Amino acid sequence: MYIIKAEQNQIKSIVGMSIRAFETDMNVGGKKGDCPPEFDSIEWHRKMAEEGRLFQAIEDEKLVGAAILFPDTSHKSLYIGRIFIDSIYHRKGYGILLMKCIENEFPYVSEINLDTPSWNVRTNAFYEKLGYKKVKIEDGFVFYQKKK
Repeated sequence: MYIIKAEQNQIKSIVGMSIRAFETDMNVGGKKGDCPPEFDSIEWHRKMAEEGRLFQAIEDEKLVGAAILFPDTSHKSLYIGRIFIDSIYHRKGYGILLMKCIENEFPYVSEINLDTPSWNVRTNAFYEKLGYKKVKIEDGFVFYQKKK
């Protein structure tokens, strides 16, 4: 797998994947509507792409997921705003590959930060499995950090 900055012609496909991926959260503790803000917005994803924050995940020349990434201006840390794998590719190891790609894409950062809803048992277990440590729980979210 590799990641590259998303192109405008991929936005609709990426949004479709986002919708399918986040709608599966109802299977892991979420309620209908427990999706991230703008998860289904073409305009928001287009803006993220224009800002260079939207990356597409490619495996075997197929678009399988995406990530929204925010490196800080000092290039010492990275905030992962969102990752998602199309639900048709869930449980095949692509999420792990995507996280490794993100870590490799930003070798100069000394820490990676992210958050996920407290109720989402799937993502909490996933980040802990990858070595991310809980740094706080606040307002229904678990905040994770990984030092490199």
